[in-house]
Amino acid sequence: MTSIDTQTGRCAPAELSTKRVHAIFSSIAKRYERFNALSSFGAYKGWLERMAAVADIESTDIVLDVAGGTGDVSFLMAERKHPAMVVCTDLVPEMLEVACGKQDRGRGGDVEMAFAVADGQELPFDDGSFDAVTMAYGLRNMPERERALSEVMRVLTPGGSFTCLDFSTPGNPVLRQLYEVYLHSMIPFWGKVVCGDDSGFRYLADSIQAFPDQRGVAALLEEAGFEAVRWHDLTGGIACVHTAVKPE
Repeated sequence: MTSIDTQTGRCAPAELSTKRVHAIFSSIAKRYERFNALSSFGAYKGWLERMAAVADIESTDIVLDVAGGTGDVSFLMAERKHPAMVVCTDLVPEMLEVACGKQDRGRGGDVEMAFAVADGQELPFDDGSFDAVTMAYGLRNMPERERALSEVMRVLTPGGSFTCLDFSTPGNPVLRQLYEVYLHSMIPFWGKVVCGDDSGFRYLADSIQAFPDQRGVAALLEEAGFEAVRWHDLTGGIACVHTAVKPE
């Protein structure tokens, strides 16, 4: 399977991106949500709500949240969908520590929650273990995306759903140009303000531009074998939620 540098989209050893991502997110874990709130002017909360609204999750489902980070998606799915269980995984232990602290403060309600350090490209779960899988801002940071989607497919039950949120490409050329300027000027600025360092946030801006657009992500899902692939643009296409289903 192809391995890329997630900052440029060019072929590169997987270790390059994996080490970079681990270093960036371990250092900003405690300030990650503040950065999201400021840099998106609060829009990210609406994006997560939309993700929860379109996710096909039932009350009897066991849900896996891949690249769950500080638990935003895991807890929102627990509180909006009330599944039987949510398993939140992430490559970076420091991010999961923040998520566990939220659970200690009552997030997730009475839904059973579990947390595990795991690479989304090599999930430590049996085939067909989950009825639904969610992922927000994770696929873009994975150097072996085909492998990651293959793993999602493997751990899903037949007919299980996959819901994926990430940054995307605005269709309107004027908005797209303004967005590109914002990415490379204001994203590093907010990173400097919140975390005192802009280097990781220059990576964020570059990785967003190198990431496939809506149709490109849909093609990756279809190539991985998913059916009923659809997407929902958010804020003019700045972000996008893709939904897909594992064949019966």
